Amino acid sequence: MIHPTAIVSPDAFIGRGVKIGPFCTVGPDVVLEDDVELVSHVVVEGKTRVGAGAKLFPFCTVGMAPQDLKYKGEPTETIIGPRTIIREHCSIHRGTITGTGITKIGADCLLMAVVHVAHDCDVGDNVIMSNNVVLGGHVVVGDRAIIGGSAALLQFVRVGQGAMVGGVTGVTADVIPYGFVFGPRAKLCGLNIIGLRRRGLDKTQLHRVRAAYKFLFAGPGVFAERTAQARADYADNQYVMDMLDFIATPSRHGLITNLSRATGEDEG
Repeated sequence: MIHPTAIVSPDAFIGRGVKIGPFCTVGPDVVLEDDVELVSHVVVEGKTRVGAGAKLFPFCTVGMAPQDLKYKGEPTETIIGPRTIIREHCSIHRGTITGTGITKIGADCLLMAVVHVAHDCDVGDNVIMSNNVVLGGHVVVGDRAIIGGSAALLQFVRVGQGAMVGGVTGVTADVIPYGFVFGPRAKLCGLNIIGLRRRGLDKTQLHRVRAAYKFLFAGPGVFAERTAQARADYADNQYVMDMLDFIATPSRHGLITNLSRATGEDEG
């Protein structure tokens, strides 16, 4: 169903059951998969694919040119995963040839009002971003991460899977998987225990992950030696190994490791 006031290119691919509301604009290189809904006043441009069942609310823009002065109109892409919800006034810019060439939002995500996702970002599945979150270019956000309202993430920052970024937080370095960071200049405050519980961890499992975390970030000795020791001691624990693999991956900005509490207590 396409509202008569919508402007839809005849070259766009429109799947079955798609709803395009009043005053929407859909460009010629756009693919709207089955059951996508553009509520009203939505702009989808560029080489953009919107996954089945996604819903875009008024005044959001997807696939527009990146805010990068080096961009000269190259045919880069934007991908929105199935069932993702993008609320009012969000902006998601296409990739650049100096990056991956693709800006990607995964499946089953929720982007609340006025979120900005810059060029070449890679956002995983089941991610929640609260109102007014800003992702700089090339940011990577892992599956099931939660980013609180008005948080701002510097270009090339990585947020690990299951991590939580508190509201009004400035993130200028990488956030470990399952970590919780907070503050005007983000500090590592502990683990996202609520998120781990939602994954089904029992008290014994949580205790073991907490012990590994405290050893890594508040233990004695040199950090590199502690990571090596943790690999030996927790080789059977996937959550700890997720943290260690993330730490071992090359990083442009390094890790947020400065605990806000000496004991490394947890969120939740």
